Amino acid sequence: MEYTTDKLAQLSGVSSRTLRYYDQLGLLKPKRIASNGYRIYGQKEVDLLQQILFYKRLNLPLEKIKEAIYAPDFNFSSALNAHKATLLAQQEEIARLLLTIDDTLAYHKGEKKMQDNEKFAALKAEKLAENEEKFGQEIRNKYGKETIEKSNEKFHNLSQADVEKMTALEETLWEQLEQVAKTVDYHGAAAKLAYQAHRDWLKFSWPTYTIEAHRGLVEMYLSDERFKKYYDQHGENFAQILHNVVFAQTDEG
Repeated sequence: MEYTTDKLAQLSGVSSRTLRYYDQLGLLKPKRIASNGYRIYGQKEVDLLQQILFYKRLNLPLEKIKEAIYAPDFNFSSALNAHKATLLAQQEEIARLLLTIDDTLAYHKGEKKMQDNEKFAALKAEKLAENEEKFGQEIRNKYGKETIEKSNEKFHNLSQADVEKMTALEETLWEQLEQVAKTVDYHGAAAKLAYQAHRDWLKFSWPTYTIEAHRGLVEMYLSDERFKKYYDQHGENFAQILHNVVFAQTDEG
């Protein structure tokens, strides 16, 4: 079956304007252009649009979606299984959060006891799931599956005191990077404190800290827009500044 832009828009729930934009991006080209100038979409395009919308649901940027669906080894079944696994993981995290909320309500009513670590277990699991969805494949490719699994396990077992220390270290990192941004001194006192804060923050979840791994991580912060965006939202060019700080400080020994 074939569809015009308007018909496909009605079928899929996206706007005709969005479909035209996808065409301009080369993300979803029509099967053909009719003699009257209308875009005509076939079954292949319908299936591709479904995949695009699945990926969008997972907050993947359009450029990344384009890379995925037009990769030589792209497989519809594999992609669907990956989507399913991600959604099942999200479903599990939601179930954990709901259970924690129920337990907390019962705790505040005096109906049950609740250990302090239980109050934060589901939230930590949610954070791990969020990181896994955004960065899981990249960090596994870079550091290996076993290393990342150990890191996730270590993070999951952190005490609330550890989480508070991590938060304090991150605040120190932002403050010191702001100072480095003003002085552009990657060997000074502020740079040293920034490096130490980031290093100690990483040690809470990394199974083993190495300078090589730290350098590789900050390089990835620059090469992957998602990592870069996270750091740059705290200050202009913070990802680049942190990269420079880590390399300067580790050069010193």
